[in-house]
Amino acid sequence: AQAMVGAPTPGGVHLQEPATEIMREIRDFHTLLVWLIVAISAFVLALLLWVMIRFNRRMNPTPKKFTHNMLVEVIWTIVPVLILVGIAWKSFPLIYAQERIPQAELTLKVTGNSWFWNFEYPDAGVTIAANLLPEEDARAQGRPYLLATTEPLLVPVGATVRVLVTSNDVIHAFAVPAFGVKRDAVPGRLNDTWFRATKTGTFYGQCSEMCGVGHGFMPIVVDVVSKDDFAGWGKEKQK
Repeated sequence: AQAMVGAPTPGGVHLQEPATEIMREIRDFHTLLVWLIVAISAFVLALLLWVMIRFNRRMNPTPKKFTHNMLVEVIWTIVPVLILVGIAWKSFPLIYAQERIPQAELTLKVTGNSWFWNFEYPDAGVTIAANLLPEEDARAQGRPYLLATTEPLLVPVGATVRVLVTSNDVIHAFAVPAFGVKRDAVPGRLNDTWFRATKTGTFYGQCSEMCGVGHGFMPIVVDVVSKDDFAGWGKEKQK
């Protein structure tokens, strides 16, 4: 049995522990932005308090008469531009890495349905349907209800996996937070994404697009296993 490492935790406020290098970079970028936002918010709050105290009617019974300050205007124009350039310098390479799919060792086709998933392995001729695992079965197996499925999606650890995403009916979204993967499944369109899991375990995702009354019952389970275990599983499924 694989360790359940990619699941939400009660009271959690942080991103899930990354299982791919891309997600690790997303988490680091997110942390950078959070600290940047905190610093800017604290600075603006300090300015507001200083203005309220220093320039109120009691402190300045006779108000100053001026229209602008060139130095201040230059600073508040240049500094935000530099901040945005710094954010772009970090974000653009990350976006490029997410969108540029490397040479894949495995191709998956993910099809959203109302309300379950079809997973196809075109190279192996294997197709599985993943439905929500009933509550009584989930309890009996010690698996999380609303996250567990009747069939997991298996992938080998360390392999570059290309994912083709589409839908049979309405718009769904294939999302696995620990992988940093989220791609819309649109009827009549084939979107693609990729991931490379760096550790074994069971990772959970869900449909992340409001798709109807069964939206909350479309979980995704990805079991990352060794390459030998994946090859053995593929042979069994082909039988």
